[in-house]
Amino acid sequence: MALRQRVRNRDHIAITSERVRIAVNLTTCINSEELIVGLATPPGAGGIAIVRLSGTGAIAAAAQLFTPKSPTRKLLNLPGYSVIYGHVANIFSGERIDEALLTLFRAPRSYTGEDCVELSCHGGSAVVQAIILQTINAGARLAQPGEFTRRAFLNGRIDLSQAEAVADIIRARTEEARRLALRQLDGSLSKEVAALRHELIGAAAAIEVSIDFSDEVGDLNYPQLEQRLEAALFNIQTLLAESGRGKALRDGLSVALAGRPNVGKSSLMNALLRSDRAIVSPFAGTTRDRIDEQLQIDGIAVTLSDTAGLRDALDPVERIGVDRAKDAVVAADLALFVVDASVGITNEDRDLAATAARAGGVVVLLNKCDLISAESAIQLAATAADELGLSGCAIECVSAAGAPGIGPIEQQISSAACGNGADSAGRAAIVSNVRHIQALNSAAESVALALESARQRMPGDFAAIDVRGALNALGLITGETVTEDIIHRIFEDFCVGK
Repeated sequence: MALRQRVRNRDHIAITSERVRIAVNLTTCINSEELIVGLATPPGAGGIAIVRLSGTGAIAAAAQLFTPKSPTRKLLNLPGYSVIYGHVANIFSGERIDEALLTLFRAPRSYTGEDCVELSCHGGSAVVQAIILQTINAGARLAQPGEFTRRAFLNGRIDLSQAEAVADIIRARTEEARRLALRQLDGSLSKEVAALRHELIGAAAAIEVSIDFSDEVGDLNYPQLEQRLEAALFNIQTLLAESGRGKALRDGLSVALAGRPNVGKSSLMNALLRSDRAIVSPFAGTTRDRIDEQLQIDGIAVTLSDTAGLRDALDPVERIGVDRAKDAVVAADLALFVVDASVGITNEDRDLAATAARAGGVVVLLNKCDLISAESAIQLAATAADELGLSGCAIECVSAAGAPGIGPIEQQISSAACGNGADSAGRAAIVSNVRHIQALNSAAESVALALESARQRMPGDFAAIDVRGALNALGLITGETVTEDIIHRIFEDFCVGK
């Protein structure tokens, strides 16, 4: 047990050292002790604006421009989590700028882990600019995008996945997306990754012990190693299986209606939107340009595109619309290929289906099924996929005007958002970030290679290399092994005040 603990300690020291190395390298580019200031609320006129200060000397700088209403209350003596009313003034002339509430946070109990001050003032642009100017006069500099959250990460307040969740909360377009981001901010994914790393560190320790101290502990226990690696691989694959819906919740889903002219694409769009957004007429080629609208289906933010009918257009304007339609279909996460069921599948439908097949996924909609018999609809649905060259895709009988309605379309869009259909309702951690998905895929590949080495009873060094690769991949999610380039790329997309 003592030998195993020594190996675990060695792994922990290596991981901690990597985190410190990253922090030191980053601070050579950005001095984390500098006093920074940023507007934490959206720019423009509003009822209230919040100007945030963080870093060494934040409280002393605030004392230069803020005067409490009560003269007995001294800013430098206030404890953390204090809120005090007063006014902000020019630090040189003493001219009053605005009344404000000052909230004081002392290190390490603040968002950034540093001394932090927030000034809540009136939300006029002139007021905000004047206050920020006075903080600069007091020694602050303007914060870079995401610098407050980056300091929280470097100071160990949050890990990298939680930092990304901050941005996801701000950008959330649906209630489900907000809930998902909040769970990640609370550490749901961090805990899952920590458990995976713990299991893999245990496997690495067992391998290292058998290599370094074989005379004392004997040969590597391959069955036990297999069991550990199989458990780790299963848990990684479970997270990946649920990532489809997570990504759709976070980023939304792009859905394009495609098909030849006059098959009812615009009518279906209006039915899905519950609004007469697209012009509907009996004349082919009415829709000449791409129309994008937003809606929500089962908590998923959907960008729905109605496109020009796909055909060899003679009119130059319509031809531009057809080209845009093809681009929209190919770029879509899901193409809804619409066929007029009352006419049946035409040669033109067969030719155009190849374009729909290039989308992320495709569902064939047999529209106007209310105009044919149930028997005819069943027969058409049974052969449609093969006739169109879209074998394996889903087929739905629908109608914008009557039964069976558009319910099947909404169900197909929701199913597409779920990826492989995994049920994630009862799981706290759902992976939604492409960067995290890539890291988990890399970790799964490394664990699978280590497991194969163990099953073939190869020397422990072979499995050790791949286990270490899996640990490094998982460390990219929470920040233990992340590179400086990745950190810069993550935080440059943040707003300045966050």
